[in-house]
Amino acid sequence: MAVAYTWSIPTVERNLADGGVTIAHWRCSAVDGDYSASSYGTCGLEYDASADDFIAYDSLTEANVLGWVQAIVGQADTEAALAAKIEADKTPTTGAGTPW
Repeated sequence: MAVAYTWSIPTVERNLADGGVTIAHWRCSAVDGDYSASSYGTCGLEYDASADDFIAYDSLTEANVLGWVQAIVGQADTEAALAAKIEADKTPTTGAGTPW
């Protein structure tokens, strides 16, 4: 079964004066059958409110912010790390417990 990835932006932090987003909180979840892994983080964002491509808070979509976040954290690297975690869970090499 292939790993399915879901990216989301639970919240952003913004400058109230001009609507510029300064921090994005992100999550990436990966599922492969009965196995799952996830990663959560934050990204500091810089913006220029006078730039032609500036998008103020009220006009943002989740897709806009996901694009910024994935460019910073490296979408492929994040997904590869989650896939490796799932693979390690599927084929463990160590264990813990007691024999009684």
